[in-house]
Amino acid sequence: MLGEYRIEGRRAAEIAASVERAVGGGDLEPGQLLPPMRELAERLGVNPNTVAAAYRTLRERGVIETAGRRGSRVRPKPATTVRELIRVDVPAGVRDVSNGNPDTALLPPLAEVFAAAAAEGDRNPVLYGQEAVHPELTRHARVALDEDGVPDGPVAVTSGSLDAIERVLAAHLKPGDAVAVEDPGWGSLLDLMPVLGLRTVPVGVDDDGPLPADVEDALRGGVRALIVTDRAQNPTGAAISAPRARALRKVLSAHKDVLLIEDDHGHAIVDLPLHPLAGVTRSWAFVRSTAKAYGPDLRLALLTGDAVTVDRVQGRQRLGPGWVSHLSQRAVVRLWTDGAVDPAEVAASYGRRRDALIAALAARGVTAHGRSGMNVWVPVPDETGAVSRLLHAGWAVAPGARFRMSARPGVRITVSTLGDGDIETVADAVASATGPAPARRYE
Repeated sequence: MLGEYRIEGRRAAEIAASVERAVGGGDLEPGQLLPPMRELAERLGVNPNTVAAAYRTLRERGVIETAGRRGSRVRPKPATTVRELIRVDVPAGVRDVSNGNPDTALLPPLAEVFAAAAAEGDRNPVLYGQEAVHPELTRHARVALDEDGVPDGPVAVTSGSLDAIERVLAAHLKPGDAVAVEDPGWGSLLDLMPVLGLRTVPVGVDDDGPLPADVEDALRGGVRALIVTDRAQNPTGAAISAPRARALRKVLSAHKDVLLIEDDHGHAIVDLPLHPLAGVTRSWAFVRSTAKAYGPDLRLALLTGDAVTVDRVQGRQRLGPGWVSHLSQRAVVRLWTDGAVDPAEVAASYGRRRDALIAALAARGVTAHGRSGMNVWVPVPDETGAVSRLLHAGWAVAPGARFRMSARPGVRITVSTLGDGDIETVADAVASATGPAPARRYE
């Protein structure tokens, strides 16, 4: 029920603004159900499509969420304030190991490659109507994908992994559809789901990736899509092993109509082989970001998939940004061809720090996980208390609430800024703040 508040407006923008004002002012409370679209249209004397457009705008802004026939309701909090703001303020003198950023010393310098890419662009400017993807980028990307066993498919370019995933979901799903996601998993992805009007179904994770039994349960329950991380899973560092890939492919083979999305943002920072699942289902997408190895500010990710999926993504992209800058695409090609990053060296650097921290914690009776990537996940009995005590001890860690749905509490430690002399110190602090917390999986 809406109580005393009456939604007003004749145009979609006015109706959406009326709801936003009510949410901001507290007249519409978190979880409160909104009127069915036809009912509100009749009350306002407008076309139901007008109300539908207003509700769509509110979903996109993260104000409301839709659960199919169960209707639309005010979100518990606006999307931008849910997980994104579950973080700690880092006072002066406190070491920040919470942010998930790569080690800047391992990132390549970009000035020269961008200068060279710009000079090439001056000689051959990109104008309207040209191909969205630079042909050299396609060629080099396809060679690497082929080497990793990713099925053949067209290549698109997006502004990062989350942009790619959002576009693929929008190309196939509708509000109210259910999506199986890793738990714990990427906080930004978890926040994206309700903004798109999608329902999340948690899938448990261990060091070898998503648990096949949980995936099977989700698929039998009617999820329309499954999103998995191949390597360097955020926040646990899980990486899909060969046996786990076989088990997941077997489960997926009985559900070929499910949309499969794979995130391989760990490419070029992980020394574990890729075991892709792509191709088991009819609709699939494989996303490979350049952010962790070459720099987050490049804002460039590669997307391949079945022809229908990639065509839908590129078609919608043409109606929005059009394409990702060829300046950035040419720069990435140069980074690849110049060997600006040594993946083995980068992976070894993160691996040494991860392994050292996990071993130091184990010596103190604390279980931790981090099979790949730049993060270590530490299950804890009291998440809030652990974060607070670590902050007092001079270490800012990421609260597990940013990444969890039904999984057990934990904290994430990013090893990127840790030197050899920091490992024992941070292990002492974590052990003192958390105490032993044995766990075989992260739920």
